[in-house]
Amino acid sequence: MPTWKSRGLRGSTLEELINRTNERYLELDLALIQKIPTPITPINIEKETRHITLAYFDQKSTVDYIGVVQGIPVCFDAKECAATTFTLENIHPHQVSFMDNFEKQDGIAFFLIYFSTLNEFYYLPFRKLKEFWERAEKGGRKSFRRDELSDDFIIATHGDNGILIPYLDCIQKDLDERE
Repeated sequence: MPTWKSRGLRGSTLEELINRTNERYLELDLALIQKIPTPITPINIEKETRHITLAYFDQKSTVDYIGVVQGIPVCFDAKECAATTFTLENIHPHQVSFMDNFEKQDGIAFFLIYFSTLNEFYYLPFRKLKEFWERAEKGGRKSFRRDELSDDFIIATHGDNGILIPYLDCIQKDLDERE
C-alpha cells in the first residue's frame, strides 16, 4: 500500500524551536526577535469555525525573523534541509536583495539551516550565502554542500537556560570575522 507524504508541516518544528529560543532570549534581556507573518488575503472563510480555507499571498515575504540583539539589527530566515546538499531554489531573489540591503544598513543577516539527516543546526552568514548565490548566477552549481561550510558555525545545542538553538554565539563569531 503506498504511503502518503505531506510537505505541509515541514519546518514547523524548526520554527517552534526558534520561537521558544527567541522567547527565552527576551526573558533574559538578550534579544528581541519577532516572527514576521506572511501577509495573506482570505478568499474563503468557514462561517462556523472562522477557519480560512482558501487564501492568496498579498506580497512576497522577505525573511522569517527580524529584531535586535544588544543594539544590533538582525534578520534571518529558517530553512530545513533533508539532505547534505542545500538547493538555492529554496531561497528567492527578493530575499537575497532584502538581506543585502539590510547588511548595507549595518545589520546582520543570516540563515538558520537545520540539516535533518545530520541532526545539525547551522548558522549561515549572509556573505557566505551570497558567494554561493553569485556562483550560481555565473553558471555554477545551484546548490551548496554541507562540506563546503565551516564547522565554526555549527550551533552547539545543549539546552542550557532553556535556549534550544543558541544562535547568539554564532552572531558574535560573525561579528568577529567582519572586523
